Amino acid sequence: MSGIQLPGPISNPAAVKQAIESGEGILRLAPNWVPRSFLMPGRRIKLAPQDIYAYGAHRGGIDERWFASTTPAANDNRTIDEGLSYIVVGGKKAFTLREAVEHEGKALLGEAIWSKYKRWPVYSKFFDNMGPIPHHMHQSDEQAALVGQQGKPESYYFPPQLNSIGNNFPYTFFGLEPGTTQEDLRRCLENWNVGDNGILNYSRAYRLQPGTGWLVPPCVLHAPGSLVTYEPQWGSDVFSMYQSMVEGRAVPWGFLVKDMPKEKHQDIDFIINQLDWEGNVDPLFKEHHFLEPIPVADTASEGFIDKWIVYGKVKGKELFSAKELTIQPGARMTVKDNGAYGLVAIQGCGKIGNHPLRTPAMIHFGELTEDEYFVSAAAAQQGVVFENHGVEPLVTLRYFGPDVNPTAPAFGAKPKR
Repeated sequence: MSGIQLPGPISNPAAVKQAIESGEGILRLAPNWVPRSFLMPGRRIKLAPQDIYAYGAHRGGIDERWFASTTPAANDNRTIDEGLSYIVVGGKKAFTLREAVEHEGKALLGEAIWSKYKRWPVYSKFFDNMGPIPHHMHQSDEQAALVGQQGKPESYYFPPQLNSIGNNFPYTFFGLEPGTTQEDLRRCLENWNVGDNGILNYSRAYRLQPGTGWLVPPCVLHAPGSLVTYEPQWGSDVFSMYQSMVEGRAVPWGFLVKDMPKEKHQDIDFIINQLDWEGNVDPLFKEHHFLEPIPVADTASEGFIDKWIVYGKVKGKELFSAKELTIQPGARMTVKDNGAYGLVAIQGCGKIGNHPLRTPAMIHFGELTEDEYFVSAAAAQQGVVFENHGVEPLVTLRYFGPDVNPTAPAFGAKPKR
């Protein structure tokens, strides 16, 4: 990614192949924490309270954990490896997943993704905030290319296990009210420095429901609420914030234009035209973007249930998808998938392949957990054995790359009632 320094090359490429072989195609990953200077952490993603500001107060609190990420975080004053997931070998962080993919991309990702992208082009995260995020959008590929980046479609799922409390604002604004004009938005941008620019007066908030989600294409405004959110998305960190103040905190103009060409930073017409206007004023926005979980098959009698939690296409393309697997105590099964995935456990304990799988109650910054893994394409296709060794359900979330699940439900599918 343009302008972002990355770690140097791995010193022992053979160690990557050895890790894949010894793990039977499953790689253990270290927790990957990301701070955001403009937000207030919600404190529900199990990071120890004394470590919330582990990067320093000047960097802001840690409110995100990224999963199976080869995408660097686009933060000011970032560390060299911020946003990059590390593979754990022998109880230590050995090398980044990004480095592993560079050396063994075909083995890890499969022929289709490796030949087309030459990288793991997606990632997922938890984001967890006390209040709402400013009304913002993510650029399309064409727009992001103007600054050497890629676009960022994304999706949301609200895990019930992490949302026993909704914090300050469990509602999300999406788009703009039908009838809103570009002149209305122009006035909001012109009023940036007078306090609240009033953009939310032209938007509509939806109450967030744990156990459901949303599919959000590029160029559509959204102000995510305060539920912990699992967010499979494209491997980019571009955004533009169109709201000048949130919860009494000013949003710098630079957060609006950071991923736009420098010569356009004061061009209000250009900034307005970055938005998909038709998509933003869609009167049937919920009907076109809301996701309900869909069971993959009727397997409850076998001791497990696998559900689609993210599905559907963005601009006609299947870019990412995700499933939630729930395994009852004592159950053991083999789960086959079409391609590689990143996985995190959010409840219970057991095994994934030959690895322990344990959901932690609290994680200290720098501590290595046993709740996150990357599963190679070959291992996924052969089938991964999951076992629940606990007294409660074992629940995992796993997300996939582009064109892996062509038989996933079409957007708009509904579960059987």
